[in-house]
Amino acid sequence: MSARTPQRRELIELLDPVVAALGYDLDDLSIAAAGRRSLIRVIVDSDEGVDLDAVADISRAVSETLDSQDDAAFAGPYVLEVSSPGVDRPLTEARHWRRAVGRLVKVQLVEPGTTVRGRLIAADDQAITVEAIGTADPVSYPLAQITSGKVEVEFSRAGQPDSSDNDDDEEG
Repeated sequence: MSARTPQRRELIELLDPVVAALGYDLDDLSIAAAGRRSLIRVIVDSDEGVDLDAVADISRAVSETLDSQDDAAFAGPYVLEVSSPGVDRPLTEARHWRRAVGRLVKVQLVEPGTTVRGRLIAADDQAITVEAIGTADPVSYPLAQITSGKVEVEFSRAGQPDSSDNDDDEEG
């Protein structure tokens, strides 16, 4: 990065309070060169999710903050992208696990070769509880024993009506 390009840590320190003031979590931030500009990608999330209005509000606030900086490290043109995390985001923090309750997850445990796949039924700051596929009893795992986790995409969930079956039966 050039002297004009801010370091990731500095930007996180600058923008985290801006995003938090709007009620969201700054999940990730990356900076890349894009020609003569910097491409700044900001990933935000909340327990309630992130809609397009929130993305617009956060984009304005982040842009205003960046534009108001006199520091030479923040000078120069940039392109700003604000989005919510994708379904393939790794579950690395307690809040990620809480937001995934009810979803199908794949959990890699510290013990080598131990992977659990099942429905995440509870999560807090200390542990998660998973109802593993093929078992009847849920099992809790301390977050300290988890090396990685990921939500698995489900196109239809057993026991849930398929949205294509919801035809309007109104008489007309």
